[in-house]
Formats: sequence, structure tokens, C-alpha cells
Amino acid sequence: MSIRKRTWTAAGETKSAWVVVYRDQHGKRRLKTFNLKKDAEAWATTALHEVAQGAHASDTKTSVADIVDAWISHGIDEGLERGTIEPRKRHLKLHIAPFIGPVKLADLTTPRVNGFMDQLRDGGRSQAMRRKILTSLSSAVTFAKGRGLVAQNACQGVKVRSDGRGKTKVVIPTKSELKLLIDRAPERWRPFIVTAIFTGMRVSELRGLRWADVDLDAGIIHVTQRADAWGTIGSPKSAAGTRDIPLTPLVVNTLRQWKLQNSGELVFPNSHGRPFKYANFHTFVWKPLLKACNSNYEFHSLRHAAASLFIELGWQPK
Repeated sequence: MSIRKRTWTAAGETKSAWVVVYRDQHGKRRLKTFNLKKDAEAWATTALHEVAQGAHASDTKTSVADIVDAWISHGIDEGLERGTIEPRKRHLKLHIAPFIGPVKLADLTTPRVNGFMDQLRDGGRSQAMRRKILTSLSSAVTFAKGRGLVAQNACQGVKVRSDGRGKTKVVIPTKSELKLLIDRAPERWRPFIVTAIFTGMRVSELRGLRWADVDLDAGIIHVTQRADAWGTIGSPKSAAGTRDIPLTPLVVNTLRQWKLQNSGELVFPNSHGRPFKYANFHTFVWKPLLKACNSNYEFHSLRHAAASLFIELGWQPK
């Protein structure tokens, strides 16, 4: 590491500055310029120690908002699903950019990240939301670290602590509640409700289910795809999501009758043959149905109910 004075002429005026020439922990040659020699010397002392510790951040221009945006763009280039990208964009626009976005990546410290979490808490963000935002921020900083823009991830060690309050107990509908649900379901949606109850499929898998993957003679549904919130068809949520599900006689008979009315590509399409919007189903079908049954639980609870029924039948819930 060396400190030298640089002199040059611009527009007929002689100018000078002090330049610190050094190599970072990756061996890359770098320069940093100062107006005063004492500032250059003070910075050089700190930088020398950081390089020795492998904790020197040579990038001084990139902000937190910049790196999160770059991380999101990288995810898009890597082909991540829209359902993954959109929450990251919201985290950046609504939470990260307004509070900690302008902070330079080189100046991001663990105390700053803790302060950011406190700001989100005081601003009314839920515990679950704060955890998701912290995950996005930490992943973006890890992305920056992998590109040599920062030496350490200041988000590591930061926790959104749980006080145990606000946790909701999983509600599993009883057999009588399930029967009532089926009996009072609108005729248009009864096959969908029956299939959900007795297969334990995710709503995205049901929305993307094709008749080609339903073998009524063998009594099996082959789960091979799903539809995201925007109706885009893709692979199941995980490798284990690709599976075969045995069908009870009730499901087989219900789907046989349903196929006579709807024989398009999808088993449960909208009026245009495309995956229906879950938000519309939840508002105009599911909530009124629960009210008619005097019940209150999430559609996802049907997956838990299905697992209980599988165990009772001696099947493996997985």
C-alpha cells in the first residue's frame, strides 16, 4: 500500500490530490483519492487492517437499493417464477428503498440492519413480513459478497425475535364439517371441493390440473404441474410435489360426472378454459360457503384434513 501526491492541469488550473494505491483481499489493485494527506493516511490505516482481516469493502458507490435491484434482475435472468420475483420487488419498493435503500453497501453494518428492522416494526410491519424482508435483504447482500462488492454480510446475526403472540393454531375441519362443506357447495364448485378434500392437493395444483393427468380407471391423479397466481403453468412447488395420489370412489365418481360437463384441457378451468383466479374463488365462493356452513378456516386447512383421512385409511400422508 502506498500514498502519493498526484498533480494535474485542468482548464489551465493546476490541481492536486492524494492517492492511496493498494490491493484488496482478492489481490485486485485499487485506488482511492483524497484532498488532504491526513485523510488519506487515516483511511489507509483502516483499510490495511480490513484487508488483513478479509473484511474490506472496496465498492463505495453501490447503494443497498442498487444491489437489491441487481439481485432481483439476476433472479429474473435465472428464470425464477413470477411468484418469487414479485414479492422481492415489493420488498424493495415498499420497505427497503424508503428506509435503508440510500445507504452505501460499504457502510451497511449490523447495527444499521437492526435499526432498519426496528423502523419496520415501529411502522406497523408484522413479524412475518419483517422476517421476509430481512431474508430478501440478506440474500441480496450475499449476492453482493459473491461478486466482491462487500466482504461480509451485515445481516447475519440479525434476528426478528418472536414473542409467541399472534400464532394461530392450525384448524382441521371435522368429518361433519367436511360433509356439510360438500353438501352446501355450489354445484359448479362441488367437484373442486371434493377433490381438494380427498386428495390434499395445493390450490395451485388443482388450478393447473389437466384431464391428461387424471386416470379415473386406475383411480390416480398424477401431479405434474401447477398454475401460479397469474395463471402461468409451471412445475410443482418442489421435487416432492411431483407425485401420484390415489383416489377414493367418491372422487372418481364425482370427476366422471364433472368430465361430462367439462372436457377441456384443464379439470377446473374458468369460463375461458384458463386457470381461474384464486382471489375470485376465495371472495365469491369460499367465504360465502364458510358462512353458509357457520365455519371459519382457510382453504389450506383441507390439506390437513386430507392428511388425517389418509392416516385413517392407512395411507402414507406424504
